[in-house]
Amino acid sequence: MKFAILSDIHANFEALEAVLRDIEAAHIQRIFCLGDIVGYGANPNECCTRISEIAEARVLGNHDEACLGKGHIEHFNSVARMAALWTQKVMDEPTRDYLERAPMSFPLLTGDVEALLVHASPYHPNDWHYVLSEHDAAAAFRSCPDKLIFVGHSHVPGIFVERGGEVIFHRALAATLEPDARYLVNVGSVGQPRDGDPRGAWCLLDGEARTVTVNRVTYDVEAAQAKIRAAKLPEILASRLAWGE
Repeated sequence: MKFAILSDIHANFEALEAVLRDIEAAHIQRIFCLGDIVGYGANPNECCTRISEIAEARVLGNHDEACLGKGHIEHFNSVARMAALWTQKVMDEPTRDYLERAPMSFPLLTGDVEALLVHASPYHPNDWHYVLSEHDAAAAFRSCPDKLIFVGHSHVPGIFVERGGEVIFHRALAATLEPDARYLVNVGSVGQPRDGDPRGAWCLLDGEARTVTVNRVTYDVEAAQAKIRAAKLPEILASRLAWGE
């Protein structure tokens, strides 16, 4: 069975629709979302509606939490805080209810594969730790027994491999899952990539072939930018989409 795992949509409807077209073309059977559906972008309600239609499960992200008025918004930088406050004002009740019911983590258990889905790190997930280094990944591996972990949050795709107690980071966006290793896969961001590549990202998990692959998808960046500007959100939220940073 093939699974699509996506994260950090950030209310970018143009990127989400392009990624979903790519997922459909890949004949994916099941779709999961790692959170941060809202925040930053101009289409929070539309993105939540779309995810609720196609995702089998989703987990809570820190921007989802902040836009519900429950997170530590004072810890956000000024741009993120302005976007969260704007989102709080425009979110409709179905969006709010959908985000309210999202769990912190979700176990993906099938005949083909077992994995843990979480927005940030499985190490104290409520604290929203980034997994940016081998040290961060080692803490994540120690915190749970799972051999395969999917995360988002940093918007930077990549794969951490733990074998024999040693953790190594691979920027390669594809791997074959070996039985003697554990894997933590950052699936990247649909709506606001930060690895220098402006294309949206999503991860394909092939349970039968035992492979993971992060795919990149071109979308209408200018349309997403125009919506952000029309909403009078901070200009950096529009301009950075063209840079992938």
